[in-house]
Amino acid sequence: MAHELPVLLVLSYDLSVSIPAALQYDADDPYAARAVFHTLDQSGTVEWFLSRDMLAQALSEHTGHGDVRMWPTSDSGRDVVRVVLSSPAGSALLEFPAQGVESFLRETRSAVPPGTESSRFDLDAELAQLLAEN
Repeated sequence: MAHELPVLLVLSYDLSVSIPAALQYDADDPYAARAVFHTLDQSGTVEWFLSRDMLAQALSEHTGHGDVRMWPTSDSGRDVVRVVLSSPAGSALLEFPAQGVESFLRETRSAVPPGTESSRFDLDAELAQLLAEN
């Protein structure tokens, strides 16, 4: 499932650019959500995998560490989830509309209720595949 939403790329205190983005969820990877951002020149996409639980937590409190950090805030009278993504190439501050994140999470919970994620895959088979690859 994919949930399109407008995301702001914060370039400075006074300048933000709207970029098309989507949150995607695959029940076969039940703990993760994929954030897909279109590049500013529309020549490609950048994808990040985020924890579904972290996204939910970010609606009410600061969460994350290292390369991904998120927290809720209000900006110009609208509720947003700020997300900082860091890599060796640099970092980006993004603002997701909180209502869009909430709607996306409701859809994922309908597909895979919280607490049932582990029933979606066979841990023994996954471990055997990992060991066979090495």
